[in-house]
Amino acid sequence: MCFIVCAFSLFPLCQRCFSPPSMAAWDLSIILEDLGPDTPPITLSVSSDLHVGGVIIKLVEKTQMKRDWSDYALWWEQKQQWLLRTAWTLEKYGIHADARLLFIPQHKPLKLGLPSGMTLKVWASFSSPVFQAVMTICRILNIRHPEELSLLRPLEEKKKKKDKDKVGEIYDLTGKNSLTFFFSHSFSGTQPVSLYNDVPAHFADSAEMEAIYKMLSVTQTQPAPEIITKQYRPSSVVDKAHINGRWLDSSRCLRQQGVQENDLLWLRFKYYSFCDIEPKYDAVRLTQLYEQARWAILLEDIDCTEEEMMLFGALQVGSTAPSGEDLQSSVKVEDTYFPPDTHRIYFTLLYNNLKRTKSAVHFRPKKLTLKGYKQYWFKFQDTSISYFKSKEESVGEPIQQINLKGGEVAPDVNVASQKFLIRLLIPSPEGMNEVYLRCENEQQYAHWMAGCLLASKGKSLADSSFQSEIQSIRSFLAVQKTNSGSSSHTLASDESMNTHSLVSPRYHKKYKPKQLTPRILEAYQNISQLSMTDAMMRFLQTWQALPDFGISYVVVRFKGSRKDEVLGIASNRLIRIDLGVGDVVKTWRYNNMKQWNVNWDIRQVAIEFEGNVNVAFSCVTADCKIVHEFIGGYIFMSTRSREKSGTLNEELFHKLTVVMFWL
Repeated sequence: MCFIVCAFSLFPLCQRCFSPPSMAAWDLSIILEDLGPDTPPITLSVSSDLHVGGVIIKLVEKTQMKRDWSDYALWWEQKQQWLLRTAWTLEKYGIHADARLLFIPQHKPLKLGLPSGMTLKVWASFSSPVFQAVMTICRILNIRHPEELSLLRPLEEKKKKKDKDKVGEIYDLTGKNSLTFFFSHSFSGTQPVSLYNDVPAHFADSAEMEAIYKMLSVTQTQPAPEIITKQYRPSSVVDKAHINGRWLDSSRCLRQQGVQENDLLWLRFKYYSFCDIEPKYDAVRLTQLYEQARWAILLEDIDCTEEEMMLFGALQVGSTAPSGEDLQSSVKVEDTYFPPDTHRIYFTLLYNNLKRTKSAVHFRPKKLTLKGYKQYWFKFQDTSISYFKSKEESVGEPIQQINLKGGEVAPDVNVASQKFLIRLLIPSPEGMNEVYLRCENEQQYAHWMAGCLLASKGKSLADSSFQSEIQSIRSFLAVQKTNSGSSSHTLASDESMNTHSLVSPRYHKKYKPKQLTPRILEAYQNISQLSMTDAMMRFLQTWQALPDFGISYVVVRFKGSRKDEVLGIASNRLIRIDLGVGDVVKTWRYNNMKQWNVNWDIRQVAIEFEGNVNVAFSCVTADCKIVHEFIGGYIFMSTRSREKSGTLNEELFHKLTVVMFWL
């Protein structure tokens, strides 16, 4: 008895395995795409109890073509389904004579648009779930933690006649070495690929391939201002919501979602929860994340102040041109306790300025002046802060005690105008209460911000990381400082800076390049000693500190409501936003979630929170599977840890993003 290798299984060439005498024979037609579109289908005589592997062997024998068929499989066109279980019979699959079957490769070339603007041609699995396909692509590109990324359809651009035939350069990674690497490696982990002279082996076979890898791992030069202005920029939260409707389903394969060979898809960071970024191992990952953040700033996908925009411009300069040694902290470490003048701060509850029923978590109040503040004496105790009318009364009962554990802490700082605010989001049964603390100076702010950050993580001031938190905050303040003195920057000249390439189009209209240059240079002098990698990391940290960072929007209609609203999905909470005025109506945190599920018949997402709070909504600008996947994906991200960063629990991801789940 002889064997042939087919579809990853061994099948005996025994006629009784194909056509048991007890079953009637019938004709099955199969299309072999490799023979061309005009070639008629191949007809086989089969029986219902013949297994799929037997069908493939019959088909290969009838073609009389000697080639490697190991990557080929049967695709059922009507059902949009791969027949990958080769031991299953035709009867078990439900296949009859009218089935339209194709015998095609499971892996095909795909064009991949990266955040940096590069377009690659890579091998991709068209039969595996998108989650696995992304894992494989990231392994080829040496990107750790592929669970943070996914694929989405590109925006449809209206091309002019003169640009109709214009195609950008495509870098081909489908060579022989890449193909061998693709089929010979397991992609279940998140460990980096072994490097040789800082280049993966499958990129080291030629100077051209090595150059491509260098391009992937080095930031691109600033785009020309006209290129920025031509890019699509979402003008409203609804526009942003439509973009999120383009994400592919991670549980289904590319072919099931209509993707064809050589189609263009975008590879982007989908989940704004980044684990264990190590520049030593994450050259490509760090560069592509930086590029995605940079374009989010340049295209105004996320709001920032004018001062922050100047800082982003300066950090872009530092990220594309090495500028000396790493910044060394010269801040003297003080004792663990607060200095004497840091206990008296100003305090306000946001609902003094806005309606009590609105918990404006992600929208800054239009007016937040000193009139809304009262001065109190504050003190820390474990993870709580208490405030009193005066220092003398601090030995008695406080006016109020606020437990920061499990809450959120965000900066609201403008060094130039001496604004040092700490924004606290405190969980409550009704949602989230927002509290602002106003500090009088940098020293007070650095200590209180560090204390609040530790308390939100369940740590006290006695924790060993307290001083490092203070130093980190002081470094952040130093970056924001702008001095009017002479600049010690290392740039060649002011005229060499294309400053319109460093800011969003809004500032192209507001300022001329000569007006922007000195402001960016002032910000640059404070970060001029940062290495290129540190400047990129600082850019990402500043981006992550923006109030609206990491929120993905979807237009939904809540059950019982007659109008559309916006659902904001963040790494640790859901936000209900009034579409008309942009106010936050409600915030729900994942750690208060008991279960969620999807009614696929009516396409409705239902979520149950603690305290018998039930929320249900249908999606308008995206499939409800996308929202379901966002929620489950973020909960999956929260289960990761640095100690287990080398193992990716794919099964848990699919449990959280495919089926309903109880917490």
